Amino acid sequence: MSSVLFDEPGPRARRRTRIATGVAAVVVLGLVALAVQRFASTGQFDAELWAPLLDPRTEEFAQVWAILGAGLGTTLRAFALAASASLVLGIVVGAARVSLGRTARLPLVGVVELFRGLPVVVTIFLAAEVLRLLDSGTSSYWALVAGLTAYNSVIIAEVVRAGVLSLPKGQAEAGLAIGLTPAQVMRSVQLPQALRTMLPALISQLVVILKDTALATVVFNDLQDLLYAGDRIRISLDNSLQTLLVVALVYIALCVVLDRAAVWTERRLSRSRPTAAPAVAPAEEAVTRV
Repeated sequence: MSSVLFDEPGPRARRRTRIATGVAAVVVLGLVALAVQRFASTGQFDAELWAPLLDPRTEEFAQVWAILGAGLGTTLRAFALAASASLVLGIVVGAARVSLGRTARLPLVGVVELFRGLPVVVTIFLAAEVLRLLDSGTSSYWALVAGLTAYNSVIIAEVVRAGVLSLPKGQAEAGLAIGLTPAQVMRSVQLPQALRTMLPALISQLVVILKDTALATVVFNDLQDLLYAGDRIRISLDNSLQTLLVVALVYIALCVVLDRAAVWTERRLSRSRPTAAPAVAPAEEAVTRV
């Protein structure tokens, strides 16, 4: 089938595409083979490097996974707090930015644009310094949560604002016409509809929050998250590649779980949407009127 976006390639163009694809595949396979050969020559596939991570019969296996489990717990707790706070604060800020007047929302716009323009690692550093000035005993854990919340809440606020503005204006006008206040219209009419359309973007931002928790190892030296635990293990066992691959697979598994949860939630919301009432047949309508 032809597309209106671009011209369909002819036989010669398709042949060139197949040739280029074949050449690219050969190059990629060659690079992979070279990497495997180099890893094999340096002993990276030796069993003793993988056994502490994969073989329960080894002495180090239980201790290694206990350390990784403790780090994973810290990562998940920080993610849960930062994600919850970011969602709540982001929805409030996004709804307020849409509801307030042009002048009243200027300070809010300034805060949103400020944190949107900062790299997340700078935001975490900034949150740590502010919290330590307020209370010198503040732990790095809360500094990480505060930094992730400050950065991601403004991103979620923009997602919420875009979702609300994408709704037809008649939705808000209908709510106001039946006597609802603007706040009630936002809470009961606009936000529920917007959240359904924004769900994929919100879940994507939650995945970003999960991955950004790994910045704790870069910013702090006392927060024992999953990456910190992997760093301790690789130094102790001298198997950096193997340990970091396992840590990467754990992060990938967590992101896949979040993605599956998003798909399940979206399907549940789609099934729970009210269906339109069946139309009344003309004959039945006439009988009803009689």
